[in-house]
Amino acid sequence: MVVWTEEAGLLVVAVSTLIAIIMEVNTMIQNGHVAIADLLLLFIYLEVLAMVGIYLESEKLPVRYPLYIAIVALARYLMLDMKSMDTGKMLGVAGSAFIISLTILAIRFGHIRFPYKVDEIPEKTGASKKPSAKK
Repeated sequence: MVVWTEEAGLLVVAVSTLIAIIMEVNTMIQNGHVAIADLLLLFIYLEVLAMVGIYLESEKLPVRYPLYIAIVALARYLMLDMKSMDTGKMLGVAGSAFIISLTILAIRFGHIRFPYKVDEIPEKTGASKKPSAKK
């Protein structure tokens, strides 16, 4: 039941993201131009779809993907509202993106320097195991 609910939730996220992409492209067509903020929003949507795809394929969710999405979202926010932000707020948003970037580097370093042993990775119970293409 839990696995079915999880897969149904992923399907809802994927379909909702596809609908959002279609709506954003439609808005760009109606406006007659594409702004950088529109492109960044599309990148956010694509990262969400990639995250869903990776989860369905590997049954694991790398914590880096939500962090990538957060960085793009902060960049988009900064670009959209830069004119109305004071210097402190701009530095705060930029600093947040920088801290998230350092977090990603730390996670990547940790995975390379201290890799998981196969028996330390918890397996999901009840889920079908897909054969790995990597040997």
